[in-house]
Amino acid sequence: MFDDLDIFAAVVEHSSLNRASRQLNLSQPALSRKISKLEERLGVTLFNRFGKRLELTEVGRLTYTYALEQRQQRSKFLEALSKFKEGEPQLVTLGASLTTLQTTLPPLVNAYMEKYPAAELKLVTGRTHEIVSSVSEGRSDVGIVASSIQEPGLRCIPLFEDQLRLVVSEQHPLTLNAKLTMDDLNRLPMILFSKGTWYRRMTDELFQRCGTDPDVRMEIDSFEAIVRLLPTIKAAALLPKSYLRPELLNGGGLVSLHIKELEQTQRTTCLIYPSSGGLSTAARCLVQVTEEVFLEGRE
Repeated sequence: MFDDLDIFAAVVEHSSLNRASRQLNLSQPALSRKISKLEERLGVTLFNRFGKRLELTEVGRLTYTYALEQRQQRSKFLEALSKFKEGEPQLVTLGASLTTLQTTLPPLVNAYMEKYPAAELKLVTGRTHEIVSSVSEGRSDVGIVASSIQEPGLRCIPLFEDQLRLVVSEQHPLTLNAKLTMDDLNRLPMILFSKGTWYRRMTDELFQRCGTDPDVRMEIDSFEAIVRLLPTIKAAALLPKSYLRPELLNGGGLVSLHIKELEQTQRTTCLIYPSSGGLSTAARCLVQVTEEVFLEGRE
């Protein structure tokens, strides 16, 4: 029936059995029989006939819409089938913790989609332990988390080291200090990451170890929102070095300041995937691109 629908659509688009028959390389009587057979099979009249002129009935318009949808679906299927035969990536599910979503994902996604523009990348976000479970249980093909993990059945590849930096506006008084310590953060207006996140736990532990008591003005789970608010409320923030690209700092009128104690916040962002093998073509390609982006030239 699907071939007959294509023939029916051609007749509609040419508004003439004669023109459609030439395009389809069919005789006009043969084409008329096919349209009649389709009407008989569907049990409806698709055209009102006025001599040589054809006019779609209401159900004919409905059938034409369906024929177009079937044509589009078939085209997508054949395109996907062709790419599958060529070994080109299709759908891959990437799990990313909320922190890596804002630091690691942008350059990785850009590199992957540039190399495989036809690929479909589905992103699953969550906390680190949720991403580990998602990859372990097969709900995600590959994961990127902001810490090194040891989980049975998973391979963990370190991508890069990261640590927190103090970020303030260019006009902030702390930019005049030649050497900063954690004591300078006491009673300092600050924007912190939301409670319950990995970065917030690390920050709170650091404050506790150093006896630091900042003036927490806001708690937000978006790096972008924190960066935008810093100059407005004249506050400071602790943000991962990997996020602080030069264009972000320069464009926002911000500076990144070093504090010796912040070296204690160093952690490793890692790529995780099943160690048993069985990765799809798309997942293998994503692993390869990830290693190219973060590991090539590191030695």
